Amino acid sequence: MILKRWLVGDPLKTAQAAHERLSKTIALTVFSSNAISSVAYATEEILLVLILAGSAALVWSIPVSLAILFLVIVLTISYRQIIYEYPEGGGAYIVARSNLGDMPALIAAGALMIDYVLTVAVSVAAGVAAITSAVPSLYTHRTALGLTAILFIVVVNLRGVRESGKFFAVPTYLAIGGLGLLVLIGTFQSLTGSAAPGLSDSASPTGGRLENLTLFLILRSFAAGCAAVTGMEVISNGVKAFRHPESKNAATTMVWMSGILATLFMGISWLAYHYGITANAHETVVSQLAPLAFGTEAAYYTI
Repeated sequence: MILKRWLVGDPLKTAQAAHERLSKTIALTVFSSNAISSVAYATEEILLVLILAGSAALVWSIPVSLAILFLVIVLTISYRQIIYEYPEGGGAYIVARSNLGDMPALIAAGALMIDYVLTVAVSVAAGVAAITSAVPSLYTHRTALGLTAILFIVVVNLRGVRESGKFFAVPTYLAIGGLGLLVLIGTFQSLTGSAAPGLSDSASPTGGRLENLTLFLILRSFAAGCAAVTGMEVISNGVKAFRHPESKNAATTMVWMSGILATLFMGISWLAYHYGITANAHETVVSQLAPLAFGTEAAYYTI
């Protein structure tokens, strides 16, 4: 019991629930860290598929990214409507059940349960990949690092929404600021004449056996890149966690999240295309971009 209290804190009384409501700035870190963090690997997922058709196919990364950007806009508009229509919280299950019936709602719920498990797996794996890109000697310990990270995130979240939000605020805003600076500096350099290094087909992980660039391969890269929209539903699920007026604050946070997500995702996609970055198993796309934009070790390790 003592260990439990030390790890997750004292139980809250019902009367304390109102004090656990979140401001927009804290809610952004609680509900948006999943979606925003996905920009670190969404572009990489697109490139991993397109490179199967050779380096020349990487030019399609920009049209695919624009298609995903359009999807982000559609989802943002849709979820803002849901936030106002379902102020008690309206995720896929609730919306589908009230409009389509039980069976579609259960299908949506089943899909979300799988998605939540995969979200943890993919996000933690991406985080470990970022660490091992910066410190290659840790590459052989990536499984242990991943399990440790999952355990740590579980314990922090068990302490409650408000307390975990305060804890995650610093790394979330640091990530937004760091990646934003990367996109800003990199884009400025690309528009003022920095030359992009050429690509070669030798970069293909298929060992010279290239696939044809078909519509199916392009759609597959789009599906892989849709990792960028992971977690966009969360705010509509948690409207009641916001301070009064709940719906208005949730809708505003939704727009903030989508704007940050879209800007960082398109910026990283553009820089990867401009600088001829290709995905590989030992170094992430962001790790390859950071030295090109900053050129200093301190800034690189921060990113």
